[in-house]
Amino acid sequence: MKTRAAVIYGVNEEWQIKDVELDGPKAGEVLVKSHAAGLCHSDEHIVTGDLGSADPENSIFPCIGGHEGSGVVMEVGDGVTDFEVGDHVAVSFVPACGKCRWCASGMQNLCDQGAGTMGRGMITDGRSAHTGPDGEEIYCMAKLGTFAEHMLVGEDSLVKVDKDLPLVPVALVSCGVATGYGSAVNRAEVKAGDTVVVVGCGGIGSNALQGARVAGAKNIVAVDLAEFKREKAVEFGATHTAASMEEAMELVGGLTEGVMADKVILAPGVVTGDLIAPAQFLTRKGGTIVVTGLAPMMQMDVQLNLFEFAMMNKEIKGTIFGSDSPRRAVPRLLSMYQAGQLKLDELVTETYTLDEINQGYQDMRDDKNIRGVIVFD
Repeated sequence: MKTRAAVIYGVNEEWQIKDVELDGPKAGEVLVKSHAAGLCHSDEHIVTGDLGSADPENSIFPCIGGHEGSGVVMEVGDGVTDFEVGDHVAVSFVPACGKCRWCASGMQNLCDQGAGTMGRGMITDGRSAHTGPDGEEIYCMAKLGTFAEHMLVGEDSLVKVDKDLPLVPVALVSCGVATGYGSAVNRAEVKAGDTVVVVGCGGIGSNALQGARVAGAKNIVAVDLAEFKREKAVEFGATHTAASMEEAMELVGGLTEGVMADKVILAPGVVTGDLIAPAQFLTRKGGTIVVTGLAPMMQMDVQLNLFEFAMMNKEIKGTIFGSDSPRRAVPRLLSMYQAGQLKLDELVTETYTLDEINQGYQDMRDDKNIRGVIVFD
């Protein structure tokens, strides 16, 4: 079948709306009619060249973007038992096979299948199932490609949700909400009474603020250059704001009588090595830094005071999908939304049609959005 999709053909190019030919679902695959797709910063990393192989033999171009989304099942392939036509689903950019060492240990966010999500071909059998208008093979971001009217995905990359849930919030939970919330609650292990600093208050950081609030943090400091995001941060749980980590240093010192923050969560659009040292000095003795935002794949240089790091007993942690299982996190967070404990509708600053995707990403670059969302007819 044919579908319309936003495709990018090279670094620093714009998204182009193309007619793409899709295979029908084969064994273990599901065809989904898209409803909503979040304009996450991770797809911008494809545009800038920070994400993907520099080796032309392993190029991710051309690529259907999008890894945050929701939709309705249209058709299932052989052997699919967990989904049926009409089911409402959230996608998961981290597949969960349920069988590998990591899944068996309750760490589905580290499923071995995830290692292949930045490669070509279907996650099920490796074949090329997406063809462009000139006959070219087209890759799908994270084996999903939510910037398309239809998605052909492996069943391990989907999570079924209740049909009475609105599908825009369902899309947001599939990446930004789960990642940000989990980075505070699961990875930083924020406790009641803690002082927490969240650096970067876009789609990920706003949900880290929510996680810190739900966990009972006393002081929640939101750090962002954009005044608009600092103002919105208060809505999501921030008790204080700062325009830079240097400004936050003085603020946090005053709030804690010089002890400094229990937890610092780095969630800017792009993480660079020079952010680690100031985060280190914002963190108290024995405190924790969580690196949540995405860094360029070739980023190797990090500024860190090793003496102070060791002698002050501090720790730096990474996280993916908020260090949680997609099949556990998605329904849990949506139930919290239904109970009024999580703000999801408020995350959506603007909605766009598929044809307006380049405007949506320009608005993101201009710090106009917490989260822009493509809504399909």
